[in-house]
Amino acid sequence: MKKYYDVLRRCSLFEGISDSDLMPMMGCVGGTVKKFDKRENIFSEGEEAKKVGIMLSGSAQIVRVDYYGNRTIMENVSPSELCGESFACGGADEIPVDIVATESSEVLLMDSARITRSCSNACGFHQQMIFNLMKIMAVKNLRFHQKIEITSKRTTREKLMTYLMIEAKKKRSDTFDIPYDRQELADYLEVDRSGLSAEISKLRREGVLLSEKNRFTLLDRRKI
Repeated sequence: MKKYYDVLRRCSLFEGISDSDLMPMMGCVGGTVKKFDKRENIFSEGEEAKKVGIMLSGSAQIVRVDYYGNRTIMENVSPSELCGESFACGGADEIPVDIVATESSEVLLMDSARITRSCSNACGFHQQMIFNLMKIMAVKNLRFHQKIEITSKRTTREKLMTYLMIEAKKKRSDTFDIPYDRQELADYLEVDRSGLSAEISKLRREGVLLSEKNRFTLLDRRKI
């Protein structure tokens, strides 16, 4: 477990918790490391919501597929970030989405009940971890509302530019990478891929942005 300390130190769940408490904590919350291949489900829709995961390496996407098979990417999960906590700790009986590894990944899986309830040992770090979990879920709620802000826009152009401007602000730069290829970006924005590609080409011609694969540069925002 020590080889993952650098990742765990960056995890918001362990903010304010010393390195010396990390190993005892793993026993306290039933932490185990599991490897996943690319496109393998870390959590599957309909699965009992009992576990919380921390990405140790690789990456994953939270994906919702509707009755007709339409795919929507809800969020990207990077190393040190949590997945599944909203369902496991929010009282959901089943996980309503798939959480899929987008490359070979390692995930620390923990028992949610052992996170949210103080153990019999009355560990000092446990209360800190519960407080951290509440903050994480509040931040995730804000990000969920941000996605609603994006997808509620009426046109593909408005959805795309709203997303790109949010990413530019987050990265504090007009040039930035996004974690999605074209199809994934279309799934995230909930638009047609061909329409999205056409809109990106149009914005390039108009001098609004530059793009190459998943790298974007915002140019003259007055033309948006």
